[in-house]
Amino acid sequence: MGHLKQSKLITTTERLRDQVAHELRAALISGELRPGQVYSAPGLAEEFGISATPVREAMLDLAREGLVEPVRNKGFRVTEVNERDLDQYTEIRALIEVPMIGRITRSAERADLEALRPVAEEIVRAARDHDLIGYLEADRRFHLSLLALSGNERLVETVGDLRKRSRLYGLTALDQRDELIPSAEEHIELLDLMLAGDARGAEKCMTRHLGHVRSLWARSEAAEAKPKRRLGASR
Repeated sequence: MGHLKQSKLITTTERLRDQVAHELRAALISGELRPGQVYSAPGLAEEFGISATPVREAMLDLAREGLVEPVRNKGFRVTEVNERDLDQYTEIRALIEVPMIGRITRSAERADLEALRPVAEEIVRAARDHDLIGYLEADRRFHLSLLALSGNERLVETVGDLRKRSRLYGLTALDQRDELIPSAEEHIELLDLMLAGDARGAEKCMTRHLGHVRSLWARSEAAEAKPKRRLGASR
């Protein structure tokens, strides 16, 4: 994880907290912060060269996203996601998203679907540019914005929560081998099918996409991604 330079930081607490949270998410995705490991706010703050308060606040934000969990008097443990969890998250998402994609295909305005094309292209561009944070953020916006066309806010919240709890860890190795690009390109394929009014084809594409994402999780979990250093780990 790169050190935050104090000279470049916005001095407001809220912005500093957001910047720290962004850096921590990047470290989680790269595998530098390891699942199951406990990290202390003071230890991480020392790495950043800042006070512990914005780091602790950023970790609380990540805890609300299900990425870490507080450990009394020690710090925060990076949430571990096992194979059974991933299978269940994928199954629930498929039960919700696949039929909903068919429904949205039949009911959505063409202009609303077309408005998502820049986001789908952003996902592909981020994958090609090896921008993992950008990739996941654009992917989140695409899927949740697409589901929002159903008009069911609770459904969007539910899928958003599932996505947070199944966030991809250790994607660096997959990214370096360009194995995220095929999954990224499926977003454009899905959008094209929906714009063509092919509800059945869109459902099949979404089913394949979720299966593809699940296989990436499995390969990410199996990859031997060793952190360059242990940041702020509690001893």
